[in-house]
Amino acid sequence: MWTRVKPNYILREGSSINQLRILSLQVGYFRHSHFQTKPQTGSDDVSHSATEFAKRKVQSIIGIFWDLGNNKPPRTLPPFEAATKIRKAAEQFGFVRYMIAYANEHALSYVPPAVKKKRKECKMSNDLEYTCRVCGRRFYANEKLINHFKQIHERENMKRVNQIESARGSRRVNLVAKYATKMHKFKSASRDILSPKVGYGLADELRRAGFWVKCVPNKPDASDIGIRDHLLDMMDKKMVDCVLLISDDLNFVEVLEEAKSRCLRTVVISDVREGALKRTADASFSWEEVVMEKAKKEAVAVVGRWKDRDMLKTLEWTYDPERQKILFII
Repeated sequence: MWTRVKPNYILREGSSINQLRILSLQVGYFRHSHFQTKPQTGSDDVSHSATEFAKRKVQSIIGIFWDLGNNKPPRTLPPFEAATKIRKAAEQFGFVRYMIAYANEHALSYVPPAVKKKRKECKMSNDLEYTCRVCGRRFYANEKLINHFKQIHERENMKRVNQIESARGSRRVNLVAKYATKMHKFKSASRDILSPKVGYGLADELRRAGFWVKCVPNKPDASDIGIRDHLLDMMDKKMVDCVLLISDDLNFVEVLEEAKSRCLRTVVISDVREGALKRTADASFSWEEVVMEKAKKEAVAVVGRWKDRDMLKTLEWTYDPERQKILFII
């Protein structure tokens, strides 16, 4: 609805230019709306995202370095769960951005005695049933299971892959959606049946947990040198604010001292109760504390102590003779 607005005064002869401008602004049409204007939510979303980004920026960047040659996961815990617990404990110190593990070929091919004994029993017993994880068929020999898997399921999977690759457009999308469950089941089953059992899946499980696993040659201290060089390079580029080291090797004492000299936080996970690594680091935990999630709870208190110490450092008074001399003269 539109209404005409009348001027407040009548234009007379000899009116000034300013009065004409005021009159032209007052005479006009104004629209009356019966709908209330909705508040703009775009600005609120932007401000919320900005605050979230600021919070993340305030958090320290954590880098996890795992020496698998000297400190393997505990026997009572699978590698994937051990890596997950380490990441959850490290998240209490800040934002975990880098998870790096170094190991030689011997460490990756290592098999615990319990797993080795179980494999030996399965190999010697001919009466043990082997079940196909795709179709559920049972076999009394592992060789027959492998032949069955290759002759039937592997061929079927190749047909599906060729059918998807030859399709185009919406038909390709429909085929991918149709065969997604079957291909996922085949992939998970082939990992246990067709893949050679090297070690007990340590590298694959750590990669599944988000770690970058680097295999080094079987040379003395090869993994230690790799971690040291990698860590020093990241410190030079200022990529981390806190270093979490998982190792029992005393060769990393100098690396931790170098990190502390650059004002970086240092955390060590080691099974050695009294060692130079734990004495050098700002905080230390054992594998038992990590498994029981005690380290995750204590990390909050450790971060609080770090903040209090930083606050006290800012309040400390330091004597500067040159500055005091200038103030005294003034």
